[in-house]
Amino acid sequence: MTDFSYLAGADGRMLAYRHRAGRGPCLVFLPGYMSDMEGTKALALDAWAEAQGRAFLRFDYGGCGQSSGDFEAQTLAGWLGDVLAMIDQVAGGDVVLAGSSMGGWLMLHAALARPRAVKGLVGIAAAPDFTGWGFTEAQKMTILRDGRLVEDSPYGDTPYVTTRVFWESGEAMRMMHAPIDIGCPIRLLHGQRDADVPWTWAPEIARLVRSDDVQVTLVKDGDHRLSRESDIALLTATVAGLMEQIG
Repeated sequence: MTDFSYLAGADGRMLAYRHRAGRGPCLVFLPGYMSDMEGTKALALDAWAEAQGRAFLRFDYGGCGQSSGDFEAQTLAGWLGDVLAMIDQVAGGDVVLAGSSMGGWLMLHAALARPRAVKGLVGIAAAPDFTGWGFTEAQKMTILRDGRLVEDSPYGDTPYVTTRVFWESGEAMRMMHAPIDIGCPIRLLHGQRDADVPWTWAPEIARLVRSDDVQVTLVKDGDHRLSRESDIALLTATVAGLMEQIG
């Protein structure tokens, strides 16, 4: 998959994606906040799927990576719309969603919105509701007062920007306060040295979802990215096991 394809999204945005047909449910990778489809985990799963002859889809949310749109105008609800458009119009059938960080939040919402299509979930440092617990009260006040919060990023030179429109959208989509009606198999991976998303969210997701087929794997020395060679091996083995179980 050397060239991007494009899907017309909401508000005239063009969503870049790479899709390969193959057997079984389509494995769909959902990136984290300010990330894209060219990350280590996305590429590793792409390579695994190609070797296995599995259908695979990775894409960029609106305003991210190769997709058009102003990043600071995007919302969590808008990005969920991008996910659902990819499921409906590109994957076009059964899917297994692999969500990293914020992508793990979006995969839960997508599973609720498309219960017939979503056959399984794999969360990597899943971060549901992070607009609530991920900011101090002072930071929230800055977002509300100034319309945006700019922070240094530990992962690169590009500042980490959170806008008021995104934050308010996330607050409206919080879900970890009540049972979550998702019945498909779920696998959750989380590093216990994750400095960004507390690892305790993984067992909390497991507690709240309806499904009994939930497995939580904690990596004691793992960080937020879980992108080391050993982490990638764990991720691909987890995905492989789930995909074989589903068919």
